[in-house]
Amino acid sequence: MTVERKREAVILLKTKMVSERRSCQLLMSRSTCRYRLKREPDAEFERAVKELAVRHPRFGYRRVHALFKRGNLTVNRKRVARVWQKFGLQVPARTQKKKRAERGGEMPAPVATRPNEVWTYDFVFDRDAAGRKLKMLTLIDEFTREGLAIQVGRSFKSEQVKEVLAEVGAERGFPNFIRSDNGSEFIARIVTEYLAVNKVKTAFIEPGSPWQNGKGESFNRRFRDECLRMEVFGNWREAAVIAETWRKYYNRERPHSSLNYQSPREFRRSWETGQALLREKSTGKLAIEMAQTLGA
Repeated sequence: MTVERKREAVILLKTKMVSERRSCQLLMSRSTCRYRLKREPDAEFERAVKELAVRHPRFGYRRVHALFKRGNLTVNRKRVARVWQKFGLQVPARTQKKKRAERGGEMPAPVATRPNEVWTYDFVFDRDAAGRKLKMLTLIDEFTREGLAIQVGRSFKSEQVKEVLAEVGAERGFPNFIRSDNGSEFIARIVTEYLAVNKVKTAFIEPGSPWQNGKGESFNRRFRDECLRMEVFGNWREAAVIAETWRKYYNRERPHSSLNYQSPREFRRSWETGQALLREKSTGKLAIEMAQTLGA
């Protein structure tokens, strides 16, 4: 129960001949009950918070606060939280899936330590307005969390999977590893041979063990919650356009809690900047050591 609701309850009890002291003993401290804001609520700010909550129904107040910071608006996170609580804003509960018993296997190697080291791909399914099946191939970089591709179609063959890999690989270069389940499109000879030619090692997860592909599952869940469940697609071409628009938004603008509320692209750029500074420092240190050695 919010503070405002408790105050209303105190007022109601007073109309029932219950003293304020006794009411506050039951609900809240008297100082809190009598406290009044020293400034009037900012209606414009409250409206902005509610608009963002409606526009991004899967976002909580922390991520909405990150959106305000991205817009160069200095605002305290607690202020956003107060508005969130005042209007009873909350993220709709996600349907809980039945947990499977673990089989004792750990997440298969490797673990990404830099951009473009480990990719992961998987399929997501949906239906258009006429009930026809949509099949979507998602491809992400596990380190930066960037969505590298979302390809939409009615069905997918291994040749199409290879084409997506070729397109992204030509733009970014190929990773050292690629993680996936044992779907027929991923274990097909045409795909495994293409990966081998480009020196990409495969990391297949165990059957029925989606937790071994946690980053891919996380991306797919957000794609479903924030895009697929928010749209009704007339056909697969429309779905492809909307999915690509969401992918660009996800990469460039969407705050990611595990990346300190940076977008994936911002995280990659900050990582690259940090690595450049480390190289510069180590080069300078090496030059000083060489100069000292020669001087000696």
